Amino acid sequence: MIFALWSAKYLFNWWRRKIKKEEFEYNHKHQINHSVLKDDKKKQVKFIFENIAGKYDFLNHLLSFGLDSYWRKKALKLSGLNSDSILLDVACGTGDVAIEAKKMGVTKIFGADFSFNMLKLFNSKSKWIRGNNIQLVAENMPVKSGSITNITVAFGVRNFYNIEEGFKSFINVLKQNGKATILEFRLPKNIILRILYKFYFNNILPFIGGIISGNREAYKYLPNSVEDFDKKIDIVALLKKTGFSKIEKYNLTFGTVQVIIATK
Repeated sequence: MIFALWSAKYLFNWWRRKIKKEEFEYNHKHQINHSVLKDDKKKQVKFIFENIAGKYDFLNHLLSFGLDSYWRKKALKLSGLNSDSILLDVACGTGDVAIEAKKMGVTKIFGADFSFNMLKLFNSKSKWIRGNNIQLVAENMPVKSGSITNITVAFGVRNFYNIEEGFKSFINVLKQNGKATILEFRLPKNIILRILYKFYFNNILPFIGGIISGNREAYKYLPNSVEDFDKKIDIVALLKKTGFSKIEKYNLTFGTVQVIIATK
Protein backbone atom coordinates (compact mmCIF):
# COMPACT_ATOMS: atom_id res chain seq x y z
CA MET A 1 0.00 0.00 0.00
CA ILE A 2 2.85 2.39 0.86
CA PHE A 3 4.44 1.79 -2.55
CA ALA A 4 1.09 2.40 -4.27
CA LEU A 5 0.61 5.68 -2.39
CA TRP A 6 4.16 6.77 -3.21
CA SER A 7 3.66 5.93 -6.91
CA ALA A 8 0.37 7.82 -7.07
CA LYS A 9 1.89 10.82 -5.34
CA TYR A 10 4.82 10.78 -7.79
CA LEU A 11 2.44 10.82 -10.75
CA PHE A 12 0.42 13.69 -9.36
CA ASN A 13 3.57 15.70 -8.62
CA TRP A 14 4.64 15.09 -12.21
CA TRP A 15 1.32 16.43 -13.46
CA ARG A 16 1.66 19.45 -11.16
CA ARG A 17 5.01 20.30 -12.71
CA LYS A 18 3.53 19.81 -16.17
CA ILE A 19 0.74 22.31 -15.55
CA LYS A 20 2.85 24.85 -13.68
CA LYS A 21 3.04 27.05 -16.78
CA GLU A 22 -0.75 26.93 -17.13
CA GLU A 23 -1.14 28.07 -13.53
CA PHE A 24 1.15 31.04 -14.17
CA GLU A 25 -0.86 32.01 -17.25
CA TYR A 26 -4.13 31.68 -15.33
CA ASN A 27 -2.88 33.86 -12.48
CA HIS A 28 -1.58 36.48 -14.92
CA LYS A 29 -4.84 36.50 -16.88
CA HIS A 30 -6.94 37.02 -13.74
CA GLN A 31 -4.38 39.39 -12.19
CA ILE A 32 -4.18 37.41 -8.94
CA ASN A 33 -1.99 39.12 -6.37
CA HIS A 34 -1.31 36.27 -3.94
CA SER A 35 0.55 38.42 -1.41
CA VAL A 36 -2.49 40.67 -1.04
CA LEU A 37 -4.90 37.73 -0.78
CA LYS A 38 -2.82 35.97 1.86
CA ASP A 39 -2.55 39.15 3.94
CA ASP A 40 -6.30 39.78 3.85
CA LYS A 41 -8.29 36.60 4.53
CA LYS A 42 -11.61 38.34 3.93
CA LYS A 43 -10.58 39.34 0.40
CA GLN A 44 -9.05 35.93 -0.24
CA VAL A 45 -12.18 34.00 0.72
CA LYS A 46 -14.47 36.33 -1.18
CA PHE A 47 -12.30 36.13 -4.31
CA ILE A 48 -12.21 32.34 -4.21
CA PHE A 49 -15.93 31.75 -3.77
CA GLU A 50 -17.01 34.42 -6.24
CA ASN A 51 -14.92 32.63 -8.86
CA ILE A 52 -15.94 29.02 -8.24
CA ALA A 53 -19.65 29.59 -7.55
CA GLY A 54 -20.80 28.17 -10.89
CA LYS A 55 -19.14 24.78 -10.30
CA TYR A 56 -19.48 24.72 -6.52
CA ASP A 57 -22.46 22.36 -6.14
CA PHE A 58 -21.23 19.87 -8.73
CA LEU A 59 -17.74 19.70 -7.23
CA ASN A 60 -19.07 19.40 -3.68
CA HIS A 61 -21.03 16.30 -4.63
CA LEU A 62 -18.28 14.85 -6.81
CA LEU A 63 -15.33 15.38 -4.47
CA SER A 64 -17.19 14.20 -1.37
CA PHE A 65 -18.57 11.14 -3.22
CA GLY A 66 -22.07 12.42 -2.47
CA LEU A 67 -21.51 12.37 1.30
CA ASP A 68 -21.95 16.14 1.65
CA SER A 69 -25.72 15.70 1.38
CA TYR A 70 -25.71 13.08 4.16
CA TRP A 71 -23.58 15.30 6.40
CA ARG A 72 -25.97 18.23 6.04
CA LYS A 73 -29.05 16.12 6.72
CA LYS A 74 -27.43 14.56 9.78
CA ALA A 75 -26.40 17.92 11.19
CA LEU A 76 -29.92 19.30 10.78
CA LYS A 77 -31.52 16.26 12.41
CA LEU A 78 -29.14 16.52 15.37
CA SER A 79 -30.13 20.18 15.71
CA GLY A 80 -33.77 19.31 16.38
CA LEU A 81 -35.24 21.77 13.89
CA ASN A 82 -39.03 21.96 13.61
CA SER A 83 -41.79 24.08 12.11
CA ASP A 84 -41.35 26.72 14.84
CA SER A 85 -37.64 27.20 14.15
CA ILE A 86 -36.29 30.49 12.83
CA LEU A 87 -33.17 29.54 10.90
CA LEU A 88 -30.28 31.73 9.84
CA ASP A 89 -27.93 29.79 7.55
CA VAL A 90 -24.56 31.56 7.73
CA ALA A 91 -22.07 31.02 4.90
CA CYS A 92 -25.07 29.54 3.13
CA GLY A 93 -23.39 29.33 -0.27
CA THR A 94 -25.89 28.15 -2.86
CA GLY A 95 -28.37 27.11 -0.18
CA ASP A 96 -28.06 23.33 0.23
CA VAL A 97 -28.50 23.45 4.02
CA ALA A 98 -31.42 25.85 3.87
CA ILE A 99 -33.11 23.80 1.14
CA GLU A 100 -32.79 20.65 3.24
CA ALA A 101 -34.17 22.48 6.30
CA LYS A 102 -37.22 23.56 4.29
CA LYS A 103 -37.84 19.92 3.36
CA MET A 104 -37.85 19.17 7.10
CA GLY A 105 -40.69 21.64 7.66
CA VAL A 106 -38.83 24.81 8.60
CA THR A 107 -40.59 27.80 7.03
CA LYS A 108 -38.74 30.81 8.47
CA ILE A 109 -35.34 30.65 6.78
CA PHE A 110 -32.78 33.35 6.10
CA GLY A 111 -29.53 32.97 4.18
CA ALA A 112 -26.31 34.91 4.66
CA ASP A 113 -23.07 34.77 2.71
CA PHE A 114 -20.18 37.06 1.82
CA SER A 115 -20.22 35.93 -1.82
CA PHE A 116 -22.70 37.69 -4.10
CA ASN A 117 -22.38 35.02 -6.78
CA MET A 118 -23.24 32.27 -4.29
CA LEU A 119 -26.37 34.14 -3.16
CA LYS A 120 -27.32 34.76 -6.77
CA LEU A 121 -27.20 31.02 -7.46
CA PHE A 122 -29.21 30.34 -4.30
CA ASN A 123 -31.89 32.73 -5.59
CA SER A 124 -31.98 30.97 -8.94
CA LYS A 125 -32.26 27.51 -7.31
CA SER A 126 -34.99 28.48 -4.82
CA LYS A 127 -37.41 31.31 -5.50
CA TRP A 128 -38.75 31.15 -1.93
CA ILE A 129 -35.50 32.53 -0.49
CA ARG A 130 -35.59 35.71 -2.56
CA GLY A 131 -35.78 38.70 -0.26
CA ASN A 132 -34.64 36.58 2.69
CA ASN A 133 -30.92 36.36 2.00
CA ILE A 134 -28.26 38.97 2.55
CA GLN A 135 -24.62 39.55 1.69
CA LEU A 136 -22.63 39.93 4.89
CA VAL A 137 -19.75 38.66 7.02
CA ALA A 138 -20.50 36.51 10.08
CA GLU A 139 -18.49 38.81 12.32
CA ASN A 140 -20.88 41.71 11.79
CA MET A 141 -24.47 40.65 11.12
CA PRO A 142 -27.17 43.36 10.90
CA VAL A 143 -29.76 41.05 12.48
CA LYS A 144 -31.99 41.96 15.43
CA SER A 145 -30.64 40.72 18.76
CA GLY A 146 -32.40 37.64 20.14
CA SER A 147 -34.44 37.03 17.00
CA ILE A 148 -33.11 33.67 15.76
CA THR A 149 -33.66 30.18 17.21
CA ASN A 150 -31.09 28.34 15.07
CA ILE A 151 -27.91 29.18 13.21
CA THR A 152 -26.25 26.73 10.84
CA VAL A 153 -22.77 26.97 9.31
CA ALA A 154 -21.73 24.18 6.96
CA PHE A 155 -18.02 24.12 6.11
CA GLY A 156 -17.80 27.87 6.62
CA VAL A 157 -16.37 28.60 10.07
CA ARG A 158 -12.78 28.05 8.96
CA ASN A 159 -13.33 30.80 6.37
CA PHE A 160 -14.26 33.42 8.97
CA TYR A 161 -11.58 36.10 9.20
CA ASN A 162 -12.17 36.30 12.99
CA ILE A 163 -13.85 33.19 14.41
CA GLU A 164 -14.24 34.50 17.94
CA GLU A 165 -16.01 37.63 16.70
CA GLY A 166 -18.22 35.45 14.53
CA PHE A 167 -19.30 33.40 17.54
CA LYS A 168 -19.98 36.58 19.55
CA SER A 169 -22.23 37.68 16.70
CA PHE A 170 -24.05 34.32 16.94
CA ILE A 171 -24.67 34.85 20.66
CA ASN A 172 -26.07 38.28 19.94
CA VAL A 173 -28.68 37.24 17.37
CA LEU A 174 -29.77 33.96 19.02
CA LYS A 175 -32.72 33.71 21.37
CA GLN A 176 -32.13 32.25 24.81
CA ASN A 177 -31.70 28.46 24.40
CA GLY A 178 -31.07 29.05 20.70
CA LYS A 179 -28.58 26.76 18.94
CA ALA A 180 -25.61 27.20 16.63
CA THR A 181 -24.84 24.11 14.56
CA ILE A 182 -21.40 23.89 12.99
CA LEU A 183 -20.55 21.30 10.35
CA GLU A 184 -16.85 21.22 9.56
CA PHE A 185 -14.06 19.02 8.25
CA ARG A 186 -11.41 17.63 10.60
CA LEU A 187 -8.36 15.41 10.31
CA PRO A 188 -9.11 11.83 11.43
CA LYS A 189 -7.20 10.57 14.46
CA ASN A 190 -6.52 7.12 12.99
CA ILE A 191 -3.04 7.34 11.48
CA ILE A 192 -3.83 5.25 8.36
CA LEU A 193 -7.01 7.22 7.65
CA ARG A 194 -5.12 10.46 8.23
CA ILE A 195 -2.48 9.53 5.64
CA LEU A 196 -5.13 8.61 3.05
CA TYR A 197 -7.23 11.67 3.90
CA LYS A 198 -4.29 14.07 3.54
CA PHE A 199 -3.16 12.43 0.33
CA TYR A 200 -6.64 12.84 -1.17
CA PHE A 201 -7.04 16.42 0.08
CA ASN A 202 -3.56 17.56 -0.92
CA ASN A 203 -3.27 15.84 -4.30
CA ILE A 204 -6.44 14.46 -5.87
CA LEU A 205 -8.94 17.08 -4.70
CA PRO A 206 -7.02 20.18 -5.92
CA PHE A 207 -6.11 18.41 -9.16
CA ILE A 208 -9.70 17.48 -10.09
CA GLY A 209 -11.26 20.60 -8.57
CA GLY A 210 -8.80 22.83 -10.41
CA ILE A 211 -9.46 21.24 -13.79
CA ILE A 212 -13.26 21.36 -13.52
CA SER A 213 -13.59 24.77 -11.87
CA GLY A 214 -10.79 26.43 -13.82
CA ASN A 215 -9.45 27.80 -10.54
CA ARG A 216 -6.67 25.66 -9.10
CA GLU A 217 -5.88 28.16 -6.34
CA ALA A 218 -9.33 27.70 -4.81
CA TYR A 219 -8.88 23.96 -4.49
CA LYS A 220 -5.41 24.38 -3.03
CA TYR A 221 -6.88 26.69 -0.42
CA LEU A 222 -9.42 24.08 0.74
CA PRO A 223 -7.00 21.39 1.99
CA ASN A 224 -4.61 24.01 3.38
CA SER A 225 -7.41 25.71 5.30
CA VAL A 226 -8.70 22.40 6.72
CA GLU A 227 -5.31 21.31 8.05
CA ASP A 228 -4.47 24.77 9.38
CA PHE A 229 -7.86 25.06 11.06
CA ASP A 230 -7.62 21.60 12.62
CA LYS A 231 -4.21 22.34 14.12
CA LYS A 232 -4.83 25.85 15.42
CA ILE A 233 -8.51 26.24 16.27
CA ASP A 234 -10.39 24.71 19.22
CA ILE A 235 -14.01 25.31 18.26
CA VAL A 236 -15.43 24.06 21.55
CA ALA A 237 -13.14 26.31 23.61
CA LEU A 238 -14.05 29.36 21.50
CA LEU A 239 -17.77 28.63 21.79
CA LYS A 240 -17.48 28.42 25.57
CA LYS A 241 -15.40 31.59 25.69
CA THR A 242 -18.01 33.55 23.75
CA GLY A 243 -20.90 32.55 26.01
CA PHE A 244 -22.38 29.27 24.83
CA SER A 245 -23.36 26.98 27.72
CA LYS A 246 -24.11 23.47 26.48
CA ILE A 247 -21.94 22.05 23.69
CA GLU A 248 -22.40 18.68 21.96
CA LYS A 249 -19.93 17.18 19.50
CA TYR A 250 -20.45 14.36 17.00
CA ASN A 251 -18.00 12.74 14.56
CA LEU A 252 -19.13 11.49 11.16
CA THR A 253 -17.59 9.28 8.46
CA PHE A 254 -14.62 7.85 10.35
CA GLY A 255 -13.93 11.15 12.08
CA THR A 256 -13.36 13.17 8.90
CA VAL A 257 -16.30 15.49 9.60
CA GLN A 258 -17.59 16.94 12.86
CA VAL A 259 -20.91 18.38 13.96
CA ILE A 260 -20.85 20.74 16.93
CA ILE A 261 -24.08 22.02 18.43
CA ALA A 262 -23.79 24.90 20.90
CA THR A 263 -26.71 26.18 22.97
CA LYS A 264 -26.96 29.76 24.24
